[in-house]
Amino acid sequence: EEISALNGDLIPWGPGNQKDDEGRSSACVALQEKYGEQGADFIGNEENVVTLTFDQGYENGFTPTILDILKEKEVQGIFFITGDYLRSQPDLVQRMIDEGHIIGSHSDRHPNYTKVDADAAMADLLTLHQAVREQFDYEMRLFRFPEGAFSEQSLELLNQMGYQSMFWSFAYKDWERDNQMDPDLALQKVTDFIHPNEIMLLHTVGETNSVILPQIIDEIRERGYDIRPYSSLEL
Repeated sequence: EEISALNGDLIPWGPGNQKDDEGRSSACVALQEKYGEQGADFIGNEENVVTLTFDQGYENGFTPTILDILKEKEVQGIFFITGDYLRSQPDLVQRMIDEGHIIGSHSDRHPNYTKVDADAAMADLLTLHQAVREQFDYEMRLFRFPEGAFSEQSLELLNQMGYQSMFWSFAYKDWERDNQMDPDLALQKVTDFIHPNEIMLLHTVGETNSVILPQIIDEIRERGYDIRPYSSLEL
């Protein structure tokens, strides 16, 4: 009842292109200040760290290459999986866990949580949570809202259920598998926005990120940043 009484309207947001004096997304810095106490991470809190995160809605053949690159470069990331991904790619999920990556929830059925009531959102969340626990003996603690769509109500629901809601401070249009950006242009776009405290969102459904990821990692390190999973939770 307490959660249902909160505002369920969509809160529009996006990292945008405006940067503060440190090169961070101004929008994400402001959102962190406003919603951080409700368990939201729009940007990290360690200036020398960049966190790589990957959204796994479905598999298109490129995740093994990305995992190979991360292993070769000795980088751990965060992979947000859906229920469909778990059911269709259990071996890849097991590999992510075995190689030290963090698994987060991207929901079971990928609904917009601002368009379903609190009971339906909770049921969706628990379905995937319990499946991962039972199949891998793994307790997920991080959540990424489908479409990045959240409300005060849905944010508090995740918070009270013990999840940290992880958003991102950089993303680019890389989720259309048949409309991929030229690798050189994509690399320029990604590296132009490397910044302190960054939470970088990448998708694995297109070939471009599997081509440019080694250069992204090298460039981040050349600029003096560590690359490791960030969370304000003890995972």
